[in-house]
Amino acid sequence: MTDTPAPKATKSVFIKTYGCQMNVYDSERMKDVLAPIGYAPTDAAEGADLVVLNTCHIREKATEKVYSELGQIKKLKEAQGGKMTIAVAGCVAQAEGAEIMRRQPAVDLVLGPQAYHKLPEMIARVHRSTGERLETEFDTQEKFDALPKARSVDGPVAYLSVQEGCDKFCTFCVVPYTRGAEISRSVDEIMVEARSLASQGVREVQLLGQNVNAYHGAGPAIEGGGEWTLGQLVRHVAKIGGFDRIRYTTSHPRDMDDDLIAAHADTPELMPFLHLPVQSGSNRILQAMNRGHTREHYLDIMRRVKEARPDIGLASDFIVGFPGESDKDFEDTMDLVREVGYCIAYSFKYSERPGTPAAEMFGQVPEDVKNERLQALQALLREQQTAFNASKVGQTVPVLVTGKGRNAGQMHGRSPWLQAVHFDGAEDLSGQIIDIEIVGSSLNSLSGKLPQMADGVPA
Repeated sequence: MTDTPAPKATKSVFIKTYGCQMNVYDSERMKDVLAPIGYAPTDAAEGADLVVLNTCHIREKATEKVYSELGQIKKLKEAQGGKMTIAVAGCVAQAEGAEIMRRQPAVDLVLGPQAYHKLPEMIARVHRSTGERLETEFDTQEKFDALPKARSVDGPVAYLSVQEGCDKFCTFCVVPYTRGAEISRSVDEIMVEARSLASQGVREVQLLGQNVNAYHGAGPAIEGGGEWTLGQLVRHVAKIGGFDRIRYTTSHPRDMDDDLIAAHADTPELMPFLHLPVQSGSNRILQAMNRGHTREHYLDIMRRVKEARPDIGLASDFIVGFPGESDKDFEDTMDLVREVGYCIAYSFKYSERPGTPAAEMFGQVPEDVKNERLQALQALLREQQTAFNASKVGQTVPVLVTGKGRNAGQMHGRSPWLQAVHFDGAEDLSGQIIDIEIVGSSLNSLSGKLPQMADGVPA
């Protein structure tokens, strides 16, 4: 049975996405559920019939940023004579639903991450001025069951959600409260969506989950079902054809099993890149964070991953200034960074999240100390990232061309290690994987040229 073709678009929707790749995926799926009722995407909130803020609750002051944005959108709504529907979706909506409706009456509906498949129904209720405007209950499986099987994608790279939710309950994190418990989609369900992406020319697929390597979905019915791991799923996705590149994010050290590490060695489509957040290099702080792994366990994973795929690029997340963090604890983190060596990493000062255990802990670190530690850590990480990028100069690497660059005649793509690569070339290269000679590097990108132009003239 095929999905009903979308009617001719008669209305416009603007979606602003904050935060993680999971939110990017969710925003794409919102467009899919809105298309059958006549909504087409637009690039600006001005003049839109529907504006959706797909929010993230991870970063500091996330909620206040949402209210500030809503204040600006309210003015646009008033300028249109009230003929704009405003929706707040995502994790801030899940955590602050009723408060959003109270503080900003211009908001027409609020829906959590597991409810966006209900957008058409909720919009209809608003237009009829009846029914509940708040939908923040957890029901992940219902969401996936209700989404259109086909995807509409734009470009050679796409996200594919395979797992949602978190059961880890790190003491600093709100994700278990905003995304719910861990749930994995079945392999059969994932493959329907994967084949749809491949048929539309997607060359690189990124498997998503809050704890993606905790994947434990039902195996293919034709093979008797049973629970599959992420390593098995990666190999299965690689077999369908069409995908030249496979990635996954975000992982947890507790779920990094031998089979997934082996997949990095035996599956050429799996890119040589691993984002595995450690958060701290101190066992004492890791215990206070309830991370469930030790420094030694993490370092052992790094060693085995490098043995399986020697050219792998490693990425991580760090929190500095967690309650009780001493100078020695922070030095343990710096020492771990020096030992591992990262191609990229994301580091943040600890900030309190209301309702999380860490917010009530003793030993909150002074702001000036957190700032000093963050600057020292980021200086070391920048040094490593710059060195990693510089190591590619002189090499010829395969680049997936994703579109035009900022300058005239320039194209943009990504390397196997997720680096941005800029080079001069024709627009018809978009969507292709081509060899590029790397001639320069910076902190955030590589610059290159087509090999046949390496000497200034065609080879």
